[in-house]
Amino acid sequence: MNLTPQIRRSVLNFIAKRSGFRCLQANLFTTAQDFIISNEVLTVLETVNPMEDALEKIAPFISSEIVSDVLREQRRPELGFRFFIWTTRRRSFCSRDSRNLVVDMLVKDDGFDTYWKILEELKNSNIQIHSPAFTVLIEAYAKSGLAEKAVESFGRMKDFDCKTDVNTYNSILHVMVQKEVFLLALAVYNQMLKLNYNPNRSTFVILIHGFCKNRKHGDALKMFDEMTQKGIPPNTKIYTIILSSMCKAERTDDVHRLLNTMMASGCYPDSITCNVVLDGFCKLGQIDEAFALLQLFEKEGYVLGLKGYGSLIDGLFKANRYDEVPVWLKKMSKAGVEPDVVLYTILIRGFCRVGMVDHALNLLNDMTQRGLSPDTYCYNALIKGFCDKGLLDKAQSLQLEISKNDCFPSSCTYTILICGMCRNGLLDEARQIFNQMENLGCSPSIITFNALIDGLCKAGQLEEACHLFYKMEIAKNPSLFLRLSQGSERVMDTASLQVMVERLCESGLILKAYKLLMQLADSGVVPDITTYNILINGFCKSKNIDGAYNLFKDLQIKGHSPDAVTYGTLIHGLYRVDREDDAFRVFNQMVKNGCTPSSAVYKSLMTWLCRKRKLSEAFSLWLKYLRSLPSREDETLKLAEEHFEKGKLEEAVQCLLEMNLKLKNLDIALYTIWLIGLCQARKSDEALKVFHVLKEQQVDVTPPSCVMLINGLSKDGNLEMAVDIFLYTLEKRFMLRPRICNQLLWSLLSQDKRKTVIELINRMGSAGYDLDEYLHRRTKLYLSSVWNDQEMGHMVPG
Repeated sequence: MNLTPQIRRSVLNFIAKRSGFRCLQANLFTTAQDFIISNEVLTVLETVNPMEDALEKIAPFISSEIVSDVLREQRRPELGFRFFIWTTRRRSFCSRDSRNLVVDMLVKDDGFDTYWKILEELKNSNIQIHSPAFTVLIEAYAKSGLAEKAVESFGRMKDFDCKTDVNTYNSILHVMVQKEVFLLALAVYNQMLKLNYNPNRSTFVILIHGFCKNRKHGDALKMFDEMTQKGIPPNTKIYTIILSSMCKAERTDDVHRLLNTMMASGCYPDSITCNVVLDGFCKLGQIDEAFALLQLFEKEGYVLGLKGYGSLIDGLFKANRYDEVPVWLKKMSKAGVEPDVVLYTILIRGFCRVGMVDHALNLLNDMTQRGLSPDTYCYNALIKGFCDKGLLDKAQSLQLEISKNDCFPSSCTYTILICGMCRNGLLDEARQIFNQMENLGCSPSIITFNALIDGLCKAGQLEEACHLFYKMEIAKNPSLFLRLSQGSERVMDTASLQVMVERLCESGLILKAYKLLMQLADSGVVPDITTYNILINGFCKSKNIDGAYNLFKDLQIKGHSPDAVTYGTLIHGLYRVDREDDAFRVFNQMVKNGCTPSSAVYKSLMTWLCRKRKLSEAFSLWLKYLRSLPSREDETLKLAEEHFEKGKLEEAVQCLLEMNLKLKNLDIALYTIWLIGLCQARKSDEALKVFHVLKEQQVDVTPPSCVMLINGLSKDGNLEMAVDIFLYTLEKRFMLRPRICNQLLWSLLSQDKRKTVIELINRMGSAGYDLDEYLHRRTKLYLSSVWNDQEMGHMVPG
């Protein structure tokens, strides 16, 4: 049906002259042929019922552009919807544009009832309905904020004999991830795989984003690897999501690996990717690494913008290098980049963090003079600064000032004030602010509850903390958890909840699964894992380990997964009441459940083993921790283990230290625990060897290690080496506590080493010790008698 130029001109002239003829604006169409076909389609829609057979006759001449043009022109939604559903038969008719047009028709004209009516008519007429017809319905419900209806629509596809496709799955997965019912999203994804639907790039983007939102960074990386194994090359957006996730998980080695892989594949980071990575390293306090990456990105054409400058300045504050901030502000000004409210907030928060609240307040005034209006985040940063300095009156005055600037205090504002009050022992004032929040139209958030519960626990008011905790639990749905935890299919933890959701999906009861998970999410301000951790810590500190254990079991029944903090707190609590076997049982359960023990957990276990003088077990645990790190040298660890088994402790520590220094992952705390453990086991000579190994490698030995060494060597009578260690602390400008200083001086005096004592006291004075405050009365009296004896000696005739 190709038209000659003469016919095309004749048609256009005819249309222009016939004002009564319903016509479309010619400039909407790419050719006169499209114009004619579009008019023909519109005529069919309005005159033929049912329209499908008539449309089939002109189908060879219809394109996706014509479909969009007809949908724009059609004023009767029921005809537009039926026409669109017919177009879903052919892939060539479908386009993102036409889908968006139908979504807008559904949302703006409240066309959902009409659309369902059309679907019922087609079903009753035995006309096949294809999956894109439901995809637009799901997207429209989601756009209208009706996620439950979107899930219901997906579940009803089988009622219309409509087979799903990967795009429909992607639409419903997107809804579920947005609503944070990720357990259901995973169940639907597994169902998709079982039905042999091949996920595409969009599927992986949605799921990777979901894993990242749920802080399941390892699973996000596995999903990324699964995508590449299926031959789907990642694009810049996917790389950016994964890189952001790895930064948040502090997996910097994976960040570098992914960046190298990304560039090697010809997919170069854009400005968003660069900003994400720079911000990630700055938030981790690795500012030098961020500067190195900046140089690499700039070689690839990246231009540092406002977000990039903000990240670097924030990183400098985190690294306590605030003296470099003015330099970067000058660079920013020279580059013509103007600060915004976000950057001012970073500056105010940064200067507050280092205690310069007056300077931060000046910045608030400066930004208003520039015509920028501080927002609630900006005020909150300054309020926190005042609270941290103990200036609570100023903090509350600033909170009152917020409303004068067309802002409103947020739950975060009140939470900051509650934390400040609790930290300064003003629990009554904290309670008052908490109780006033709802009257002021601001509901307490989970963080607010946690702040007050933490304050109550630290004040020893555990009973009231528990009362507040249970108040959270029964806020809106007191019977839900009870119902789930009873019956033949009990939900006792996250794993059993996932099994239940999977089973519901396989039975086609996706809507029921969605409602269940949303009930759990909407049960009021329910305790989260942080709440449980705070209370478990409170019980452990009060030595009520049974109460802590009950909470540990309870949180799993409620669908929470214990994290590294939960396990670490409970392990430490069990050791405090001398339940070592239980502590290791919890540790083994932690590993079995796939929760990677943090360095703090390993350090806690090592510390308690050393206190029990179980040095072999402590060293084995140290090696186990080092083997769990992504950057390690297995041969070096094996060699260190062999040295230790042969009693060559110095060589073992030397191996580990050289490896840590080479890999730049030295954690001095582990060496401190080990050195102190040797002192506790009365093995001062072995501890001294570790000290010399660290000193030779120019690694600063910590003050607690030096104190334990001085104490141990003094008790063993090795005063010469004890003095050497003390001189080392003076060189390093460590200020030791009065007790150990007096103990060493008294041990020297008891051995009549007066000259050494006088030399040490002089050195202490030069190093900044306040001798009048530091020296005990007994030491002063002894020294006084020594000096009197010396003076009497000088008075004796020669």
